Amino acid sequence: MSETRLAPAALRLCGLAARQLGWRPRDFWAATPAELAAALGLLPLGPAGAADAPGVDRSLLDKLMEHDNER
Repeated sequence: MSETRLAPAALRLCGLAARQLGWRPRDFWAATPAELAAALGLLPLGPAGAADAPGVDRSLLDKLMEHDNER
């Protein structure tokens, strides 16, 4: 049975996020796995080439931006 450790994998992903996305470590650790996958373009695409998740309308975007500014 092979043993998988979180720390080495997390460090590699943190480095990838820094190089490819310009994220600082705090940005990486604050992101969810889904957010990281979306930012790296790793989400599965639907038939139209868009991510299968529903889009974000202006109202939701404003709420998300307001929440982010409160941090």
